[in-house]
Amino acid sequence: MSDLDPAAARLDAALQRLEAALESHLLRSGNPVALRAEIAALVTDRARLAEELDQSLAREKELQSLADEASMALGSAIAEVRAALGSEGE
Repeated sequence: MSDLDPAAARLDAALQRLEAALESHLLRSGNPVALRAEIAALVTDRARLAEELDQSLAREKELQSLADEASMALGSAIAEVRAALGSEGE
């Protein structure tokens, strides 16, 4: 599980609550045209944010994979240097 997954879930839940609150407020205020425009804007924003979050999560996984590869390569290089230094001392 990624460190960003809980944050993504909280963001999604907060956006859903915001949409519901805005819809309720606009319904009470009485302008259905404004309500539809606001909801459309929120849906568009939410879709954009969801896409950006998905891209960020994919990038985080890619970077973690690269970091793991670099760590393994560094570990191998350290082992080789230690082995070379050990064989020189004998």
